[in-house]
Amino acid sequence: MISVKNVTLRRGVKVVLDQASVTFAPGEKVGLVGRNGAGKSSFFALLNGSIHEDSGEFSIPPQWRMAQVAQDMPETTQSATEFVVEGDTVLQAARAEVAAAEASDDGMAMAHAYTALYDAGEHDAPARAQALILGLGFSVAELDQPVNSFSGGWRMRLQLARALMCPSDLLLLDEPTNHLDLDALVWLEAWLKRYAGTMIVISHDREFLDAVTQVTVHVDNARLVRYGGNYSKFEDMRAEQMALQTAALAKQADKIAHLQKFIDRFKAKASKARQAQSRVKALERMEKIAPVLADAEFSFEFKEPQNVPNPMLSMLGASFGYPAPEDAVAGTPPTVIVKGINRSVLAGQRIGILGANGQGKSTLVKTVAHALTPIAGEISEGKGLNIGYFAQQELDVLDPEASPLLHMQRLAHDLPAHLRAGQGTGEQTLRTYLGTFNFGGDMVKQAVGTMSGGEKARLVLAMIVWQRPNLLLLDEPTNHLDLATREALGVALNEFEGTVMLVSHDRALLRSVCDEFWLVSKGGVEPFEGDLDDYQQFLLDEARSQREAAAASQRKR
Repeated sequence: MISVKNVTLRRGVKVVLDQASVTFAPGEKVGLVGRNGAGKSSFFALLNGSIHEDSGEFSIPPQWRMAQVAQDMPETTQSATEFVVEGDTVLQAARAEVAAAEASDDGMAMAHAYTALYDAGEHDAPARAQALILGLGFSVAELDQPVNSFSGGWRMRLQLARALMCPSDLLLLDEPTNHLDLDALVWLEAWLKRYAGTMIVISHDREFLDAVTQVTVHVDNARLVRYGGNYSKFEDMRAEQMALQTAALAKQADKIAHLQKFIDRFKAKASKARQAQSRVKALERMEKIAPVLADAEFSFEFKEPQNVPNPMLSMLGASFGYPAPEDAVAGTPPTVIVKGINRSVLAGQRIGILGANGQGKSTLVKTVAHALTPIAGEISEGKGLNIGYFAQQELDVLDPEASPLLHMQRLAHDLPAHLRAGQGTGEQTLRTYLGTFNFGGDMVKQAVGTMSGGEKARLVLAMIVWQRPNLLLLDEPTNHLDLATREALGVALNEFEGTVMLVSHDRALLRSVCDEFWLVSKGGVEPFEGDLDDYQQFLLDEARSQREAAAASQRKR
């Protein structure tokens, strides 16, 4: 059992835990939640021994083995398989024992060492590692590629696989879904459900927490408050507690009425299609937890578009991909990712774009957003189409030296006059506008490079909203957003009068926003007739086929 009793924890001058107490029983799966800056990562540092309590009592069974994802970016020429195998600390200790026994030429020691090596799973270690690697979205061809050949996000996936490879009694996971696509996320959930030890996870993904946890600990006002149940149960219980606080609810009445108004409106508009029913259920959940949403420190809304063309755009015989590199041999053809697309995007559609990693979801969105040029075919746009594009790498293209205010001033200067119409561009007006996105006081003059990922994401959202788009293209917009901001985004998207095309591994957002889905797969784009539950089963079936193929390949070696 892990015991935290009257613990006070300081980081610098800030008290992050004050006389906090909580216990975790062996085998419990715990979600650690709370606003950004509440102290979740500090509590993890206490658990893993990086820092120590300032007062109180903290204990963890000394024999427990702990696993967590290393945050450093690995630099090694080892193959992906070898790197992940080395995460098995028990196996590595057994290998070291064998080496020492062989060096000593002690027969008895060698017998003992080889028995320990067998018990540690030396015989199937590569297969176990490869099952983890494939589950996290790598291809069979990448199993033997050097770690250094992968980009940063993929190396972090290997760090996650290495943590899962390590036999452990306590598994600490801090935002494990950040670098995962939906297919890898579904696989990870299935794996964690089978994990036998104690697990504590920090995540801003509601459905992930609901799937893998049975206990929720809320870091709130420097205390640790334990709730029996997953995140949704925690939210329900917290909403009930807040509903009893009539004085507080009175202050929130206007916000709750606003929420109720759009919930009623969109429930009435939702069709009877199976996908739309998921959205109705998501809105019904919002009715239940309206007090919690109203208490959130952040909310915003999209402005009404100046016009809404219909259709928004049409793709005719279109092929999307990437041009040949500039240094390529003359005549090198472009790389086609998806082809033969004949689809229209209509006013008011809410489209969720699904597909395994590498199939072309981002390529589709980038091309519609003019970040890429079609390889073939054409995209015809409705008159007055105004795109708001949130790219995965959008945070990287913000000017790190510039402030939020300077970003808005540049945007106001560069935006066409017809899109600036009716919007003040003076400094005080822009300051007030940024304040609605939680950029208040001196923060409007702070260099963006010093800000957190969540703050940068909020700035990008603020810039998109200001442009009054009628088509929103959102490619993984929630990667750096906390739960409260994700909820605010969901509410804003449901109130948005234009069209939405959304790529996201946040299933709660997909369910609450999207009425239909497109599947990008095998070089094409087709409607997906099922809902997200059907898609998750589709992904699990695909992952199982990959594992079986990898196992068969391993047996042939």
